[in-house]
Amino acid sequence: MSTARRSPRPRKHVDLALQGGGAHGAFTWGVLDRLLEDERLEIAGISGASAGAINAVVMAAGLMAGGRTAAREALLAFWSSVGTSSRLNPLNGGMFGALFGSAAASWTPLGLYMDMASRVLSPYQFNPLNLNPLRQVIADAVDFDAVRRCDKVDLFIGATHVRTGRLRVFRNAELSVDAVLASACLPTMFQAVEIDGEAYWDGGYTGNPALLPLIAEATADDVLLVQINPVERDEVPTRASDILERIDEITFNGSLMKELRSIALLKRMLRDEGRPIERYRAPLFRRIHDLRLHRLDGGVELAQLGNGSRLAADPASLSRLRRLGCDAADDWLARNFTHLGRRSTIDLEREFPGEALPGRA
Repeated sequence: MSTARRSPRPRKHVDLALQGGGAHGAFTWGVLDRLLEDERLEIAGISGASAGAINAVVMAAGLMAGGRTAAREALLAFWSSVGTSSRLNPLNGGMFGALFGSAAASWTPLGLYMDMASRVLSPYQFNPLNLNPLRQVIADAVDFDAVRRCDKVDLFIGATHVRTGRLRVFRNAELSVDAVLASACLPTMFQAVEIDGEAYWDGGYTGNPALLPLIAEATADDVLLVQINPVERDEVPTRASDILERIDEITFNGSLMKELRSIALLKRMLRDEGRPIERYRAPLFRRIHDLRLHRLDGGVELAQLGNGSRLAADPASLSRLRRLGCDAADDWLARNFTHLGRRSTIDLEREFPGEALPGRA
């Protein structure tokens, strides 16, 4: 009997699209921790905005330092630093949450103060020194020289160009502390981040996260969207705080919904044309034709936490969110791993029924 060892099965390659959503980024930390643990997967590219961008660069730095184990340790160290800052200085902890989320959605003393201040004063007035509690934490956690030369994963970090309102995507070689802070810069809380003389705000306004860079430039045909902002709510909000929460959710899902709708239209058009894939000269058409989309979210449990919890950067809250992310990823893998490389697990035709291109039946 032959004693030759079987070659291990090739890993399934997947690109990740990571939403921003305040301290709920700790949910994404849990997802990444579970995905990195699974040796059957290879993460090829990541598009991220705000907290999603931060998770992406921390993970990339860890991969360069020592592979999957180091990446998991880097994510743990970063979020532990955020939690420690919150425990030692409650005001600073609230500022971490405000950096990611909407202070107006939190009825804490800090949330109320920042809400009132942002309605009367700009951050250039109430924060003239442009203090940003996350700058040093990111600088300590991420070796950006390693990120810029990273050959383990392709990064696409989105920010909003203030003058034009267009999406700016920072790729590996362009990444810095400022690029990541730009991706997470809420304009009512922090001064715009200037890079090469141009001002940037939170990437969630124009791409939360941006899917096109993954489709056009990354290598995997499977894209997994890690979504932490609920798309649908069962009830119409009537309280002021609930209305503000829903406005935030709609705003920060808007760009993603437009991209998903466009992808659905293009895939339907390509299917209706019925051409062999090799006849499409445009590489983007071929990529969209082959694209398989998947989604992982926190379900009812994450949605019920509300926007106010996005400001909760204390260790207990972050740990709870991480566990929720790990469990959600574990459940998703159990149900969907076999579909990777085979088919989409998002039914875009069901989500966007009746959409049609102008002039088409």
